[in-house]
Amino acid sequence: MRVGRREILVASRKKNIMDKPSTTLPATVEKIIKSPSAGEPEKAQISVEGADHLYRELRIENTLIDENGEKVSLKQGAEVEVTIEAEPEGTTPQA
Repeated sequence: MRVGRREILVASRKKNIMDKPSTTLPATVEKIIKSPSAGEPEKAQISVEGADHLYRELRIENTLIDENGEKVSLKQGAEVEVTIEAEPEGTTPQA
């Protein structure tokens, strides 16, 4: 049986999430910010649901890699997820 790149990435991601404490929050791409100059990348502004009002927007380079290894860009209005994960030694148990 041949295992594809997508299956390896999914298996690897599941392993990482199970090995590290993490949380995943729903988010929406609010807007796409065009590059101010040819040397700078386009940005995607993402609004994270559940974050404090003053801290809910993230701006990231608008380049992702799809399951075929091709570069793709987010579209305005796209529903996405933001995952935060940490090494176990970077966390403490909650009471």
